[in-house]
Amino acid sequence: MSQLQGILTRLKNLQEQATGGEPTQRFFEVNGERKCQVTFHPKTVTYELEVYNDKEKPKRYQFDNIDMITIEIFDLIQ
Repeated sequence: MSQLQGILTRLKNLQEQATGGEPTQRFFEVNGERKCQVTFHPKTVTYELEVYNDKEKPKRYQFDNIDMITIEIFDLIQ
């Protein structure tokens, strides 16, 4: 399985786990270092990407397209 397919599968699982309207979260790491966190909001069907950078406040981005957030995560963990 390609790395892109793996990310996409994890995001789809995140979406499926969102029950009762509660947001679900997942972290993406490289060599044990957290690169980002994804939160899926089922009420709005959107993803929030929180990107961790050294010595900086985390930046947050909103996505309503699973393919676009998959590409962003792929770029972050490369």
